[in-house]
Amino acid sequence: MAASSSPCIFFATTLLVLLLTFSSGKLPFHPRDLLPLFPRQVSWPVVNSLNTAVDLLPTFIGSASVRNDAVEWKGACFYENKAWLELNNKSGSEFGGGTLHIKVDKAHSWTCMDIYVFVTPYRVTWDWYFASREHTMEFKEWEGKAEYEYVKQKGVSIFLMEAGMLGTLRALWDVFPLFTNTGWGENSNIAFLKNHMGANFYPRPKPWVTNITTDEIHSGDLLAISKIRGRWGGFETLEKWVSGAYAGHTAVCLRDSEGKLWVGESGNENEKGEDVIAILPWEEWWEFEQTKDDSNPHIALLPLHPDYRAKFNVTAAWEYARSMDGKPYGYHNLIFSWIDTISGNYPPPLDAQLVASVMTVWSKIQPDYAANMWNEALNKRLGTEGLDLPDVLVEVEKRGSSFDELLAVPEQDDWIYSDGKSTSCIAFILEMYKEAGLFDPISSSIQVTEFTIKDAYMLKFFESNASRFPKWCNDNDVVKLPYCQILGKYRMELPGYNTMEPYPHMNEHCPSLPPEYHRPKNC
Repeated sequence: MAASSSPCIFFATTLLVLLLTFSSGKLPFHPRDLLPLFPRQVSWPVVNSLNTAVDLLPTFIGSASVRNDAVEWKGACFYENKAWLELNNKSGSEFGGGTLHIKVDKAHSWTCMDIYVFVTPYRVTWDWYFASREHTMEFKEWEGKAEYEYVKQKGVSIFLMEAGMLGTLRALWDVFPLFTNTGWGENSNIAFLKNHMGANFYPRPKPWVTNITTDEIHSGDLLAISKIRGRWGGFETLEKWVSGAYAGHTAVCLRDSEGKLWVGESGNENEKGEDVIAILPWEEWWEFEQTKDDSNPHIALLPLHPDYRAKFNVTAAWEYARSMDGKPYGYHNLIFSWIDTISGNYPPPLDAQLVASVMTVWSKIQPDYAANMWNEALNKRLGTEGLDLPDVLVEVEKRGSSFDELLAVPEQDDWIYSDGKSTSCIAFILEMYKEAGLFDPISSSIQVTEFTIKDAYMLKFFESNASRFPKWCNDNDVVKLPYCQILGKYRMELPGYNTMEPYPHMNEHCPSLPPEYHRPKNC
């Protein structure tokens, strides 16, 4: 079979190379449009080189408004495009509707198409265009006065799927395995992190589990965790990409008055399947990570420096931990630790407009989820109560501000949400550090809910003298990491580890753009 198919593959490959070579002039088709017609052995590597999972993200190109001239742009297929909005009342309703006009022209081939998403705070719809002419998108009736006033002032936001139809399908193929609990999924997560962050995955020698003696683990020692397959592996991969963190989850060690070792963790799944804050015996937690966690966790122990260990108020830490035990994971402020600036935290093509659009979609599909993830937090930033996302967007405009400015407002540690204080995995730990005195004397000017996991492991709180590490630390590896990796096939990287002294208002206005994730001084 292989011998008989090889001439066909050779012919297809030759033809494809010729097409790509001579595609500088306008053809009746574009090579990318015909890739699905070629054998998978030929087309897939080429498509792989053209598109990635990031191509699922649409690009904001502008808003078509009755108050402005037509918005113009260059598309992925059609190079000359413009759009304008016309209000009308074809439905005979109180506030009427509108017609969005989209004129597309100058296609780069006869077989390409452009896909668009059209968004207001109250709706999301989409369409695709294959022919060079004027197209229309009808909005028969606005959803009340609020949408009418918004559209009259701001118009309809337009997003372009840059990858086109084939690229979008290919990107879906790329992003799907990130969340699958398979070897394919694990390899996809590794490839994504290599391609988009420059991460390395150097294999460790076996055994991949360290034979730990717990008497050398102390209260306050941090556990940095990286999961690379399954549901949590996929989510962590995307979290790492936008924040620059090389770990996606954290936990903290606590020793009680009788010397027993415990692990405090925000994001532990309880019997009801809810993610909550839990305090677990070390043996139970460590056994689960070794034998039951199917996300292939990689775990490093980051021991506190002796000076900070001496400063760590264990009584205050336990008091805080017990006060949070059983409370929900901090979904309310999860995304706000990442977004600190108006434009410096969004890897292209992400931006505040796209974030607003994603929120709009989720608000329609799962309103309870939306309320938990961002509605309450947005209200906190506005000083309002009970506004849903469309109302928030309208209120922002009334105040002469913008949604990107609202997203960048720093989270405050003392904000109380409907289900209590909200702490993500790292905010829970850093709030404990704060209560235990590690941020003194500047504790009052530190908002730990603004810290990402990367911000946390960069703190100069940890052991810097390898001679004081536990005897089993990196015992089986010729490469001696500056922390103790205790589980995982690959060596964990934590760029910038243990390098930054805390300072007032730390991490409240920091950019985080890949792949360098450059951080200005005192941001």
